[in-house]
Amino acid sequence: MATLPPTYEGPPPASPEHVRAVIAELRRLYPEAKCTLNYENPLQLLIAVQLSAQCTDERVNEVTAQLFRKYRTVEDFATADPQELEQDVKPTGFYRNKARNLRLTCQRLITDYGGEVPRSMEALLRLPGVARKTANVVLGNAFGIVEGIVVDTHVKRLARRLGWTVSEDPEQIERDLMGIVPRKDWLDLSHLLIFHGRALCRARDPRCADCPLVPLCPSAFRANGESSAAATTRRPRRTSHRQPSS
Repeated sequence: MATLPPTYEGPPPASPEHVRAVIAELRRLYPEAKCTLNYENPLQLLIAVQLSAQCTDERVNEVTAQLFRKYRTVEDFATADPQELEQDVKPTGFYRNKARNLRLTCQRLITDYGGEVPRSMEALLRLPGVARKTANVVLGNAFGIVEGIVVDTHVKRLARRLGWTVSEDPEQIERDLMGIVPRKDWLDLSHLLIFHGRALCRARDPRCADCPLVPLCPSAFRANGESSAAATTRRPRRTSHRQPSS
């Protein structure tokens, strides 16, 4: 069990020494960290990431196991019956908006990109429902092209707790991380932080007492047994009707 220091005594947060130490420990903890969405080609990954907005990867994988048997090509998605596709993706939530974006995305792939998923950030961002997170996932995992860092809810939370950013904005967080993390670590970093966020550094009940990163985490539990990180996340939950972006 990790020792819980009353005060942080590690390297200055966001310093090169701190970043190197955190990444090294995360690599030790999660040597198999990788994208957990199931896919066989770039199109399937693009669709799976769009479905993953406000939904767990496990649920997406359950849905796509059937979805990718039914819709095998970009043309299948582009010409799908809207109501039928909505029902096919309904378990992932926000299904009307997601189904619409999937159809429009695949139609755009056919008209503008020869039916292929493009290999550039600029082109991907022109697709309906695609933001930098989705584009970074597709480029990095499908093509091995690393232009940025994936910032999902786990990465956002852990980057703040580690003292690597003070922003709440995903694009600003990405810029902050790109400024302190070596480019060779950009793709792996998101996987490592996501795995750690799921395993220990959870939003509402961070398991700091069990976390090997405690000596490197300025937000770890203090002497009173309460973590500043946990305290900041315990805010009243508000119902949002906004459609997710990915």
